[in-house]
Parts: sequence; C-alpha cells; structure tokens
Amino acid sequence: MEATAPIVDRSAALQERNRKIRFVLLAILVANWVVAVAKLVFGLMAHSASVTADGLHSFIDGGSNVLGLVAMGVASQPADADHPYGHGKFEALASLGIGAMIGVGMLELGRMALDSLVHDKHPTVSLTMAGVMVFTLVVNLAVTRVERHYGEKYKSALLLADAKHTLSDVFVSLAVLVSIGLVAAGFPRADGLIALGVMVFVAWVAYGIVRQAVGILSDTARLDPLQVSQHTLAVSGVRSCRDVRSRGMEESVYVDLKIEVDPQLTTAQAHEVADKVEETLHGAYPQVVDVVVHVEPSRAR
Repeated sequence: MEATAPIVDRSAALQERNRKIRFVLLAILVANWVVAVAKLVFGLMAHSASVTADGLHSFIDGGSNVLGLVAMGVASQPADADHPYGHGKFEALASLGIGAMIGVGMLELGRMALDSLVHDKHPTVSLTMAGVMVFTLVVNLAVTRVERHYGEKYKSALLLADAKHTLSDVFVSLAVLVSIGLVAAGFPRADGLIALGVMVFVAWVAYGIVRQAVGILSDTARLDPLQVSQHTLAVSGVRSCRDVRSRGMEESVYVDLKIEVDPQLTTAQAHEVADKVEETLHGAYPQVVDVVVHVEPSRAR
C-alpha cells in the first residue's frame, strides 16, 4: 500500500514566478549587450586583445540571456502527459547551455591572447578606453547584484548561474583595467598575459555552472536521507523508515520512502500514519511538493 500527498496546484504561482524571471532576463539582456558593444568597439579600435576578449565575454552574457528566455518559456509550461513532473528541468538545461557558451568564449579568449603575445601586438591605451571599462564594471556589478537577488528570491537555478557568469565579467573587467594600466606604464605584453589569465578564470566559472546543472539533470539527492528518516521516525506509528530518495530542483523537490507500521493496523489506520508522515515532511521542507510513502507491515525481528 502506498499513499501520495496531494500535489498542490502551483501552476499559477509558477507561471507568475517564471514571468518575473523572464522580465529580469530581458532587462539584463539589454544591459549586457550595451556593455558588450562598448567593449568590442573600443577594444577593436585600440587593438587590445584583453578589452576585445572582455567584450566577447559580455556578448556571450547576452547570448546566455537569450537562451534563458527561450528556456523559461518552455519551463513555464504546466505538467502534461509527456512531462508529468512539469518542465522545470529545461531551466537546468539552459544553465548547462550557459556553461557551454562560456567554454566556447574561453577558447576564443585563449586564441586572441596567444595571438597578441606571439605577434607582440601593442594596444593603444587612452583615458576614454579606461573610462569605458570603469562604466561597464559598474554596470556589471549592478547586474550581478540584481540577478543574485532575484535568483535567491525565486530560487532560480538559471538566474543564479547567470549571476555567476556576470560576476566573472566583473573580475575580467578588473583584470583588463590592470592590463590597461600596465600597458600605459610600458609593459605591452601585459595585454596578452592578462587575457590568458582571464581564460583560466572563465574556465573555472564554466566548470561550476556545468557541475550545478548536471547535478540537477542527473537527479542528485536534494535532501539528507538521515534527516528525512529522523523526521519520519518521529511520527507516531512509524516503526522504521528506509529507502529514502529525493530529486528535483531547489524549489520543487520530490520525495519517496518506505515505512513499516504495526501489521495489526487497518488499511485506514495505516493510511492515516502515512498522511502524518507527508504532513511532517511538508512542514520540515517547504520546497517539497510531493511525497510518496510506501507503507509495509513491520517484519518480525
């Protein structure tokens, strides 16, 4: 016998959440591409590998926002016959796509940096370029704070992943500002060396994002089985708890487990114990949207 907690109709709330996430992504898209155009234009005009590479990184930021908007459009669709658990994992797929895009950008950064070093290219440094970099740095800081705030508020893996991506752009911009200062001080090779450093940093960011997305898509356990068992065993009538499993997204976790009860209980009484287990776990873990309790008679020890 098994009992399933009623799935709360959350479609309206999820639709509203996803609408707000799409609005945030659209606003960030505009900011990212304004920053990207500014960096690319001044980087190409000054023949600076590090500034151009930073512009490319910002352009990828914008591309990831487009990917996110498309993914959220799919993820916001309600559960159907083909996707009984909903379409939430499309959001994780988009996060994985962001990691892949960062990887492509990383390779381009490496190519440009090596080209600068091998051919000993000397970028032209100006106060205007430095001003543009400071402006884009301020914009990126604001974007990061906004995305992280709404990512935590809506528990969105996509917004949190993109916030990390944008934060990487902040450090890239800081590194580029350092390279501009070194070039102005008479160290032209600093441009290519800083670009190589940027490539390594971007690779680390990509690894973190891909790791998070793979964890969601591969159904990594979302809750500690021991803690779930402790909550379950605290329910009157439960003699043992085992085979605790959990999966899903941060904001929507699915749990199933097996409990043993007194074999003399009637079906109705056993079902009542299962209902209490479900209520207990929903109270202990607000992110749990569904609990399946498999009820078995207690075995002779």
